[in-house]
Amino acid sequence: MARIDQTPFEVLITDLTHDGRGVARRPDGKAVFVAGALPGERVMASQTGRHRSFDEAKTVEVLDAAPERVAPRCAHFGVCSGCAMQHYDEEKQILAKQRVLMENFERIGHVAPERILPPLVDTSWGYRRKGRFSVRRVEKKDKTLVGFRETDPRFVADIRECHTVMPQIASKLPELAALVDGMQARREIPQIEFIAGDVQDGSNGDAFSGVALTIRHLVPLTDSDREALVAFGKAHGFAIFLQPGGLDTVHALWPEAPKLAFSLPQWNLEFLFRPLDFIQVNAGLNGKMIQLALDLLDPRPEDRVLDLFAGLGNFTLPLARQVREVVGVEGEAGLVRRARENAAHNGIANAQFHAADLAKDLSGESWMKEPFDKLLLDPPRSGADVVLAQLPLKQFDRIVYVSCHPASLARDAGFLVKERGWKLKAAGVMDMFPHTAHVESIALFER
Repeated sequence: MARIDQTPFEVLITDLTHDGRGVARRPDGKAVFVAGALPGERVMASQTGRHRSFDEAKTVEVLDAAPERVAPRCAHFGVCSGCAMQHYDEEKQILAKQRVLMENFERIGHVAPERILPPLVDTSWGYRRKGRFSVRRVEKKDKTLVGFRETDPRFVADIRECHTVMPQIASKLPELAALVDGMQARREIPQIEFIAGDVQDGSNGDAFSGVALTIRHLVPLTDSDREALVAFGKAHGFAIFLQPGGLDTVHALWPEAPKLAFSLPQWNLEFLFRPLDFIQVNAGLNGKMIQLALDLLDPRPEDRVLDLFAGLGNFTLPLARQVREVVGVEGEAGLVRRARENAAHNGIANAQFHAADLAKDLSGESWMKEPFDKLLLDPPRSGADVVLAQLPLKQFDRIVYVSCHPASLARDAGFLVKERGWKLKAAGVMDMFPHTAHVESIALFER
């Protein structure tokens, strides 16, 4: 491969990519995507990658700054891959995400919503309650790094704090790195996952704060390593879980049986979960998102609702408070078990849950033959095209589709509108991950 010429060159940024990089053109017309640049800016850039149809570069110097440019709060911005848009005014960030959604509707689905919903936002700092830190022992630096990957994913960013992670966790990164560095297994710990439910102070000795860390280790831990982890957990109020193998090997080290839970007070609900379960990253936005989804779905007391990709019952159980019956379907059997447990925990008898792979043939599933009035779905990035093609869609009078990937939502919207005769009545974006280019969205379809 030919060596990349890193000599700085001047470009005018005309647009923003879907992953938050500036778009410019070389004199020969070739596109170049520039990290750290905003539309309307003139910048000096240095090339970092070459492809057949576009080049990649990073901003070296901003010659003419856009009025929307702000100073990034984080000193690690541009090195750590956790955020791509801290240099962009927050109000402009969400509008850029809205533009991404609408462009996907037009380009992929060939549809447009009749109404654009106001962007849904919440706190933009200290919101991340779930994530994974990479761990790497760097012999040249004689230290262990704990953090997110750099923009070059081969490396772990050397960070002391993260402003998007909950402060109870982010403020402990140096101590966490020192903890691992002092362990005999420090070279055999590839990652640490964090998750938080309803957080207490946790600073008074051995009180559990509601924050849990799961330590992935590739070799058995010595007694001294286990003791160090317990001492760290007690000092900071963090539950410590160990993961020596697959998901089924995760077990508590301290306390013996910590309670992980988050509440949705609007619906008088408490959700119990395990340390590697999927929960929505942004607690404040999650409550607003559920309320918006229910408002759009307009559930009636006599309704029977189908909730696909139900997880722990994040939408299912709030719906159960308002309808005759709700059926949740989820592909991961462990989440289905805990959804059932959460229904019982909250005294909900009108919610039932089924385990089914929604990307496969569903003709043998009993719930596929049952009648429903409304449909809510919250699929993964791959979308819901397989299950939508199988469902008897004529029975529903409304569909609310919550999406974590605008391209798959646009594709599925095109199917519903062009091939099944539904109307895309409304759609909008939700800022589940502020300062990143991640686009969360929601859409309402009516017959």
